[in-house]
Amino acid sequence: MIEDTMTLLSLLGRIMRYFLLRPETLFLLCISLALWSYFFHTDEVKTIVKSSRDAVKMVKGKVAEMMQNERFGGLDVLDAEFSKTWEFKSNNVAVYSIQGRRDHMEDRFEVLTDVVNKSHTSIFGIFDGHGGEAAADFAKAHLPESLRQQLLIYEREKERDREKDKEKDEKRERVSLSHPSILEQQILTLDRAMLDKLSASFNEAGTTCLVALLSDKELTVANVGDSRGVLCDKDGNAIPLSYDHKPYQLKERKRIKKAGGFISFNGSWRVQGILAMSRSLGDYPLKNLNVVIPDPDIMSFDLDKLQPEFMILASDGLWDTFSNEEAVRFIRERLNEPHFGAKSIVLQSYYRGCPDNITVMVVKLKSKSSEK
Repeated sequence: MIEDTMTLLSLLGRIMRYFLLRPETLFLLCISLALWSYFFHTDEVKTIVKSSRDAVKMVKGKVAEMMQNERFGGLDVLDAEFSKTWEFKSNNVAVYSIQGRRDHMEDRFEVLTDVVNKSHTSIFGIFDGHGGEAAADFAKAHLPESLRQQLLIYEREKERDREKDKEKDEKRERVSLSHPSILEQQILTLDRAMLDKLSASFNEAGTTCLVALLSDKELTVANVGDSRGVLCDKDGNAIPLSYDHKPYQLKERKRIKKAGGFISFNGSWRVQGILAMSRSLGDYPLKNLNVVIPDPDIMSFDLDKLQPEFMILASDGLWDTFSNEEAVRFIRERLNEPHFGAKSIVLQSYYRGCPDNITVMVVKLKSKSSEK
């Protein structure tokens, strides 16, 4: 009898040791003890959890308060990140520009309206700097003003031609001075002056250059780099005003290779593994190698034929998140907003994850169909 009892106890002991020492059993035991401690014994744990909940409520309340603030269109919460946010509005043009997720704000823009009164010619410019702000600042300070002066000279010469009976060869020479030629000359002249100034202080900064000359009947756009313009015609179609200068393009790649340079992939295709565009103003080390050039592409448009509603000029931050067609549709639906949709599309681009500075200029244009 005693032996049978001892055998039974021994068997029970083996069974208990077998189950209690299994990893699954020990894990469940630990979880049970932790739950028991939380609900019935550990006041410190409860205090920590309560404090965390209070903190979350406080943060939510602060965010809600910021989102109600209208100063940044309901996005004042972003002010800590955007040390530089610019906006501009005058008659038919509006600009909105934010620093976004970059450490520095290197975008610049300029608007000069009715610089030539008779033809109502205006100048619009977007300059997206890289490697510092110096090149974009230089372009903003000098190019629009030099264009204004040249346009005034051009208009005065045209007026003289109308008043006096000139010889044919002189007329032919005057006709060669057109908006495209003025843009090309002034951009190349600006680049030479910029290189002289920046290289003297070993400043390697560069910038894109997107400039539009708008008169009553004609729009002329010059582009260097990857800022981009697009036009909305009377039917809502997106008409490209420029094409990006990228190293991977066949024409640009051949030119770079012929100059003895190369392109490589470092997040994006880059000239000499450095610059993500194949043309720019400034960038004196790459200019010295002749692998990056300042030559603008220039396009002219007949406004009577297109009868456009508006045009968009923007730094590449916008085009990282919007196609031409998307941008035109987006703005067309928001032309009645205070910034003609420029502010809305900038913030939408930021929401879509744009990592860059974002500058958007919207210019409303008078179409004959809207005047009827």
